[in-house]
Amino acid sequence: MKFLAITLIVHRPDAVTGVQKSTHERFREVLDNAVLAEELGFDGFGVGERHERPFISSSPTVVLSHIAALTRRIRLFTAVTTLSLLDPVRAYEDYATLDHLSGGRLDLIIGKGNGTAQRELFHVTPEDQWERNAESYEVFRQLWRQNKVTARTRFRPELKDAEVWPRPYQQPIRVWHGSATSKESVDLAARYGDPLFSANVTNPIEPYAELIRYYRERWEHYGHDPADIAVGAGTAGLYVAPTTQEALAAYRPIFESNLAFQKQVGLPVVFETLEDYVERSSALIGSPQQVIDKVHRYHEQFGHTVLHLHADASGLTHHQHRASLELFQSAVTPVLRKDIPDPPFDWGPVLPEPVSADH
Repeated sequence: MKFLAITLIVHRPDAVTGVQKSTHERFREVLDNAVLAEELGFDGFGVGERHERPFISSSPTVVLSHIAALTRRIRLFTAVTTLSLLDPVRAYEDYATLDHLSGGRLDLIIGKGNGTAQRELFHVTPEDQWERNAESYEVFRQLWRQNKVTARTRFRPELKDAEVWPRPYQQPIRVWHGSATSKESVDLAARYGDPLFSANVTNPIEPYAELIRYYRERWEHYGHDPADIAVGAGTAGLYVAPTTQEALAAYRPIFESNLAFQKQVGLPVVFETLEDYVERSSALIGSPQQVIDKVHRYHEQFGHTVLHLHADASGLTHHQHRASLELFQSAVTPVLRKDIPDPPFDWGPVLPEPVSADH
């Protein structure tokens, strides 16, 4: 199993202290967390893309480029690239450049994006967002594989023998499809034989498991080998402590603050108590063995081979946050790496097959 640390770069007051860092401090925190993730042995670091409050992750390519310069090994992920809002040509240029600068360490997780404010900002409607996402991905996919592209498009000017530079480093880049609530993204991933990444954050396991089962059905429908399926899944929160009691005591004020925030802004409340949240959500809060057992329960339903965790402290103190990540890496990761297989592809850069001397 592979492990990612991700951030959506939420920018709001600390869940416990109420103190809000400056924008500059928040970005510095993201960079520090990426370096820490590499230091601790995580396999990837992801940065989200959002164009509305309370996020400041509107330019993931810029943030990931800086992270690429600060790190050497860790793979870099988008979480997610909102292709329904973007011009696929411009997105290709940005990500191809980033891929070169990082030495082929880039993976994309794409999605339509969510939130009324950012849809309105880019003049995308609920009715056309899925068509935009599919069209943008299809053009993006062609650009990454072909030197000249011709494409009839609805949502941007058509392309005719278009050349777009720079040409790619990875050939092609690996693209995961983010999945949260809809079968459209799942079907798109299955159609092209691409890996799926389940959000697995807001609700209990059932709706996510249902979409993953649908993905597997569509994968076979499109004629792909089931052995090539790769699924990733998110988690709603993380705090690993030596005992369950210590973990609950430290996380309770964070949960209660987040619950109050959800009610204040009118978000639907799914988990009313910390105990219910720990039991029925995907949050990994507890002792190392408790966390291991929970990941195994989810794996039984998902068959996932990649797991993402929160890179941010999210209300924990700096000491608590680092201690939790260190304990996860020392006591949890080795067990899960042994018990759960890796994805069915190399984790390194996607490069052309070498040509043998007799060709």
